[in-house]
Amino acid sequence: MPKITKRSVDAATPADKEFFLWDDELKGFGLRIYSSGRRMYLVQYRASGRLRRVNIGLHGTVTPEIARREAMRLLSGVRLGADPAGERDRRKASPTMKEFGKRFLADHVALHCKASTYREYERSINLFINPKFGSHRIIDITRADVVGLHQSMKDIPYQANRTLGVLSAMFTVAHSWEVRIDGVNPCWKVKRYREEKRERYLAPDELARLGKVLNEARDEPEAANCIRLLLLTGCRLSEIQTLKWRYVDYRNGVLRLPDSKTGAKLVPIGKAAIETLKAIPKIEGNPYVIAGRKEGQHLTDIQKPWRRLRKRAGLDDLRIHDLRHSFASDALQLGQDLTMIGRLLGHTQVQTTARYAHLKTDPVRSAADAVSDAVAQALARPVTENDEDSAAA
Repeated sequence: MPKITKRSVDAATPADKEFFLWDDELKGFGLRIYSSGRRMYLVQYRASGRLRRVNIGLHGTVTPEIARREAMRLLSGVRLGADPAGERDRRKASPTMKEFGKRFLADHVALHCKASTYREYERSINLFINPKFGSHRIIDITRADVVGLHQSMKDIPYQANRTLGVLSAMFTVAHSWEVRIDGVNPCWKVKRYREEKRERYLAPDELARLGKVLNEARDEPEAANCIRLLLLTGCRLSEIQTLKWRYVDYRNGVLRLPDSKTGAKLVPIGKAAIETLKAIPKIEGNPYVIAGRKEGQHLTDIQKPWRRLRKRAGLDDLRIHDLRHSFASDALQLGQDLTMIGRLLGHTQVQTTARYAHLKTDPVRSAADAVSDAVAQALARPVTENDEDSAAA
């Protein structure tokens, strides 16, 4: 077995069958000579009792000196417990991010998450993750890659943070399925953009303008009914959009929702909401309160009609979810405590409702007025002889 040099490689004559030349100095370093004349540098070793081979490169593209240095690196790793052939096989078997994304949605999100969550995850994967990482193998994605994607979305920070969350969930599932086995989630410790909680509430004059527009919305009665119910119940949009007539309990004044963001729940509703529900015509064969154009379906696109309605009311900056905030704000101004408001909104945690506490400004302002007035009166009171005697004593 000669030392593998350019001379010995060039002198190797192809035969009818491929054969190997093994280096006499570096055990495991060799050259495969194919019958076609191609020459491939490689290393050979044993791992877990199996004979493994890893190609280094073709002669001509790789010189003998470069091949020898790479062989030394690979074989040194083998002595320390590495298995480069096994790593190569894992890499080949690793799905691309696009492939894994499909499996993630079908075998995890669809089974363990709500339909709305599925749609949000699917949107992030299709619009942001696949265009950047779709052709990359999942085991190759690094934290630097994730940071690069997140920074490229800095102009849409809310969506950037949501996409980062979807990516993190994908890698967590990838580890549980042993698609990745390095124990590293490349999304960990990637700093999210700061999100300012936007708070927008309807003033009485704005409510009046919106009410007028809803009453005059003859061309979009379903959307108008949906908005009106959101205002009167404090429900989430998805809860009203998918509300079925059989969920409405007029006798007890509740909506019996079998599923919501927080699970099954009862939503107490007032007389005005009940009257609004009774005024909505039922469509034969359609179980939904807010009927859509397709037979038997609910209204799916509320954003477009909502933008038209709010524009007519001069409320271009008002989001649909702001109607829920306004419901909470109005409840506070009417003297309801946070516990009761949490029950009305279907919150499962007190902290969720506590964000509205600062809105109850009237009692606080009254207390501030009383204290400041008392202090001001004391400051303005004339000093008497008794006051002077007390000071002298």
